Amino acid sequence: MRKNMGSLDKTVRLIAAVVLVVLAATGTITGLFATIAYVVAAIFVVTSLVSFCPAYLPFGISTCKTG
Repeated sequence: MRKNMGSLDKTVRLIAAVVLVVLAATGTITGLFATIAYVVAAIFVVTSLVSFCPAYLPFGISTCKTG
């Protein structure tokens, strides 16, 4: 598994994850939308920590700097 996420990409995902969790935890979003927010937040955190996004593979996208 080669890294395909750069620093900015990882940071944006972590910030988005925090926002989603806060919205769900405070009751701003509820029900199914809150559950989806938690799942998406978890995916964002995991992909940020491993620096790999499987959704980028079919498109050949890489936001990490090589060199």
